[in-house]
Amino acid sequence: MPWLGFIFVMGHLSINQLSRQFRDDPSVVDITGAQMVLVMKLSAFCWNVADGTLPHDQLSDFQRDRMLTELPSLLDYVGYVLFFPSLLIGPAFDFVEYRRYIDCSMFDVPSTVDPSKKPPTRKKRRIPRSATPAIWTMVKGLAWIFAFLQLGSSFNPSTLTAESFMNYNLFTRVLILYMVGFTGRTKYYGVWSMTEGACILAGLGYNGVDPKTGRISWDRVTNINPIGVETAQNCRAYLGNWNMNTNSWLRNYIYLRVTPLGKKPGFRASIATFTTSAFWHGFYPGYYLSFVLASFVQTSAKNFRRYLRPLFLDPANDKKGTPNKKYYDFISWVITQLTFSFVTAPFMVLSLKSSLQVWSSVYFYAVVWVIASMAFFASPGRTVLKSKVDARIKKARPGEKLVRIASTDSITGGRLPVLGVADDLQKEVDEAVQEIRAEVEELRTKGIGPADISDRMRNMVDQVDELRLRKER
Repeated sequence: MPWLGFIFVMGHLSINQLSRQFRDDPSVVDITGAQMVLVMKLSAFCWNVADGTLPHDQLSDFQRDRMLTELPSLLDYVGYVLFFPSLLIGPAFDFVEYRRYIDCSMFDVPSTVDPSKKPPTRKKRRIPRSATPAIWTMVKGLAWIFAFLQLGSSFNPSTLTAESFMNYNLFTRVLILYMVGFTGRTKYYGVWSMTEGACILAGLGYNGVDPKTGRISWDRVTNINPIGVETAQNCRAYLGNWNMNTNSWLRNYIYLRVTPLGKKPGFRASIATFTTSAFWHGFYPGYYLSFVLASFVQTSAKNFRRYLRPLFLDPANDKKGTPNKKYYDFISWVITQLTFSFVTAPFMVLSLKSSLQVWSSVYFYAVVWVIASMAFFASPGRTVLKSKVDARIKKARPGEKLVRIASTDSITGGRLPVLGVADDLQKEVDEAVQEIRAEVEELRTKGIGPADISDRMRNMVDQVDELRLRKER
């Protein structure tokens, strides 16, 4: 049933996305933004109900926290679906959070908190006073919207496809490309901050109190971290600070749901997440160009973080940088921001022709250096860098077994795809080959299908393995 519910809401959204795309009439009110939020809320609700029918030992901690053992009343359900502060553009949240907000159990203070540190409330109202953080969030949102209004006339998607764009030199064109991307982001920073402030004012943004300081957290429904995006030094941080509630939905209700119980998520989970994220956004070709290129960027960035970044860390203490670390950080920031200005350009111009026109106007610079970096890490250069890293660690920690230090891993410590973008394409390909091989062997063991077909499939897998090994060599 959860999958049927997901197919229904995603299918209905897709029909409206295609209708909007083919109509191409800005004067018609577009409801797909609100519908994208509803897809997250309604599909999550289906899974919460389904989890309530399963034994607890088959559920994760997250599932046990969000499961519903009985259906809510119609009034509560409609109140959740049409919760006004987040109706049009989010943020999305689970029904359990809404129910705890309605019955005020969300605001229960643990007994471990000093009574003098309990958050102040007004008269009999159980929701802590939230006007000040709500107003502050509103002010930040208005500031971002003001920036968008000031910059939007000079830096908008049409600027990139205008004939006059090519009159500038390459450096200026790249700078304009960055400014168009930044201006587009300010719009989202503004509206998401405004809705976050509305949720804080209503009380839904409450996320507990620090037992030591009595400081209240109002970040339950935070959807964007503008500073985190603009200062990101790698693509994982860039994507992870953008549209965070969608990341959470994809992780908990797509990626982890397509994986059978007791098995680790693999290639199929990543493909399902990528496809869902792409379809959820719409069907403009520009979306898919951005997603595919971002997957390659993610893989290249991970190689740099794994094999180059350790050379700028203290080998005796990987949490401490060398004197040259600040230069590495600055260059990483510049490359990350310029790369994603290029990657996200098709997200703004949308059409295939316009996307390729914009990319060609800056000589496909991000594609060029992604291909160059992937070629380098497929060459003996990767072995040279790895040997230098190992030698530095061995010299600083004599006698210790060489293991990959935490700082060279992904900053999240896992391989969950962010916004559907693959974390490591090489690993995805390897896992795809392994899954195909396992299925072929299972079919042969059961005697299902003609033996010659199974043998041909196995030979094809062997050839893919051989090609991959040749590439690595």
